[in-house]
Amino acid sequence: MTCRHFLSLLDFPSEDLQQLIEKAMDLKSGLRQGQLSSVMKGKTLAMVFEKASTRTRVSFEIGANQLGGSALFLSPGDSQMSRGESLADTARVLSSMADLIVMRTLAHERLTEVAQQIPRICRASNLSLMVDADHGYGNALNVKRTVEELESAGVSALTIEDTVLPRQFGTGETALISIEEGVGKMKAALSGRQDPSLVVAGRSSALSVTGVEDAIRRTKAYEAAGVDAMFLSGATTKAEVEAVRAEVKIPLMLGGAGGELSDRAFLSANGVRIALQGHLSFSASVKAIYDTLKALRDGVVPGDLTPTLATPDLMGQVTRRADYNTWTKEFMN
Repeated sequence: MTCRHFLSLLDFPSEDLQQLIEKAMDLKSGLRQGQLSSVMKGKTLAMVFEKASTRTRVSFEIGANQLGGSALFLSPGDSQMSRGESLADTARVLSSMADLIVMRTLAHERLTEVAQQIPRICRASNLSLMVDADHGYGNALNVKRTVEELESAGVSALTIEDTVLPRQFGTGETALISIEEGVGKMKAALSGRQDPSLVVAGRSSALSVTGVEDAIRRTKAYEAAGVDAMFLSGATTKAEVEAVRAEVKIPLMLGGAGGELSDRAFLSANGVRIALQGHLSFSASVKAIYDTLKALRDGVVPGDLTPTLATPDLMGQVTRRADYNTWTKEFMN
């Protein structure tokens, strides 16, 4: 029997969903008439919840019993997940024993939270938006869903990394998934892409975790899988960039690079097309807000802070004042 996953309504054609709804209505109607179903007779439903739930848990437990089956509930504290076992390993163990598995994870909520912010960011600018999609918020199937959601939200590019997330309990070190699993995630990401102009980039911390040779192996494997670019997290030297570049043709990306990797001519000559300093602007804004609030608390007159504040012209540019004035004249006068 083929195992089938239900992760998203988009995974099923409308005809299958219609049949599913009609079947549910028939079962519910029969239950009201006292007709007990045996659809799940002899079958066990295992429920793994990363977060507490009332309605979801109760509805699945009662549903399984009403259909003639049994339900088993596991919280993180009831399993080896509390001792560092990954959700994927837990799922593999349960799948060898249970007939069905229901999972309520935090990963989907993290994806939803990110996806909800993207349209707001895109509306504020005409610039293309690139998103760090972490590890895709789960396994390869979650990666596919992540790409679908982020593309629909309006991103122009995203990165999928091969880091083990979340970190296992009791370890402060970054760990990487196997190259084989990483390739599966990259392929899943590409399969979730509908618009060929969406850039799907692989990302790896191998340079700082397992060394240059492993970074090269991973970059070559992800290039072969079809990714559009490779983000080399943790690169610190020109030698590292040159070693990777010598083995691949896809564009490279760096983040937070300083020191000798501040040489833009070198980066350009070695296939680096994006060198991010994303944390600097955020850190600068935090410092500015802190300094302003502290000064006000300490009694500084607001007018004395003017030299440290954005000028009216800059505020007008950021808030698109000219556009709003034009729209007001065209649409309200």
